[in-house]
Amino acid sequence: MNHGKMHFQGTAGLYAAAALLRLLLFAFFPGLPDLLTARVEISTPVTSFKRLQEGLFLYNHNVSPYDGGVYHQAPLLLPLFSLLPDPSTYPIFIYLLYTIIDLLSANALYKIAESGEASVSRLFTSARKERRWSGYIVAALFLFNPFTIATCMARPTNVFTTCAILHAIAKAIAGNPFTAMLALSFATYLSMYPILLLPPLILLAYDRQYISKRASSLIQFAGINVTAVTFCLSALFLGSYLLTGSWEFIASTYGIQLTLTDLTPNVGLWWYFFVEMFDSFRAFFLAVFWLHLSCYVGGLSIRIRSQPLAVLTILVGIFAIFKPYPSIADTTLFLAMVPLFRHVFPLMRYTFLSASTILYSTFLGPAFYYLWIYAGSGNANFFYAITLVWSLGQSLLVSDLTFAMLRDEWEVERPEMVGKEIRQI
Repeated sequence: MNHGKMHFQGTAGLYAAAALLRLLLFAFFPGLPDLLTARVEISTPVTSFKRLQEGLFLYNHNVSPYDGGVYHQAPLLLPLFSLLPDPSTYPIFIYLLYTIIDLLSANALYKIAESGEASVSRLFTSARKERRWSGYIVAALFLFNPFTIATCMARPTNVFTTCAILHAIAKAIAGNPFTAMLALSFATYLSMYPILLLPPLILLAYDRQYISKRASSLIQFAGINVTAVTFCLSALFLGSYLLTGSWEFIASTYGIQLTLTDLTPNVGLWWYFFVEMFDSFRAFFLAVFWLHLSCYVGGLSIRIRSQPLAVLTILVGIFAIFKPYPSIADTTLFLAMVPLFRHVFPLMRYTFLSASTILYSTFLGPAFYYLWIYAGSGNANFFYAITLVWSLGQSLLVSDLTFAMLRDEWEVERPEMVGKEIRQI
């Protein structure tokens, strides 16, 4: 009880300041949400708030939201948003909802950071475990990150996915595997790709259960949790079927991500590649791209078995680069988890380069898009080139963080090598 009271007292001011900042931006810049909603860097065909509104209009008029080929999001979002007043008339309720989601995500991050799992797990203890940031700092970095604020104001639906993923990790660390699997199931239902986080999340939940002496064998534990996820997803799909009266939502929500039928520009690598692709090669390269996205899961889960939270962080970063419809909201989730590993920051080698690259593409991306779409003085290559730079910056950060984690682990195994230079071959 005292710990919970101290937690509330320590974070209440932070959460209030973050909420106030968002509400002030909504109030003093009323045109900014619609401006950001239209930005391809933030909104994608599968997360756009505008498309959600179109689907909601059809739903409220007893028409299938998937008839127009515009709405590609989960059906159960529709009854949730239909409970709220019309956002064009009373936008404050939508603003409050997205602000609350951000605060819930920050609270989950706070709990993850306070657990110390990033530096001390069941199978690994970092020699730098004392060099970590408190949950307060980690939550503050997330709440006041300009990417997080821009995402909140643009109101894409993947903020719900971010919140669910962070709560799944927090519940796994807290020793509540079923709640963790329920949260991951909800994230998977909304965005599909979080199902790839299941193996490291099971390992994380198992390690935390093992510490409390409640876990059985890993295989049995994994089987139970896979069954739980299957049951939860089945219940969500059944609820969606009862809501819409058909199974067409599967093709519209998940099929579009598997087949990339909507080639709206975004900050990812897929859209331009498949714009230029001959139809005869399309199926092959779709399989290659999805295989590439999913092949990291097994290798990282095995190689960094001793640090499942590190695996989850790296995978989130990889998905932010290589998923079919990425946005800065996905990058926000990765950047939110990076400060958990403050203890390995001294081992990172390209921090300045990766940060500079990300900032460079952040400022030039909108300019290049303007030259292409509005000024007419550029073409698609302009925008795609800067998205490649954006992906390069994230790739540098992911690879550098992975190197630092492995170097930290190596120095624990071989203390005589601490501080010595090594050469990657």
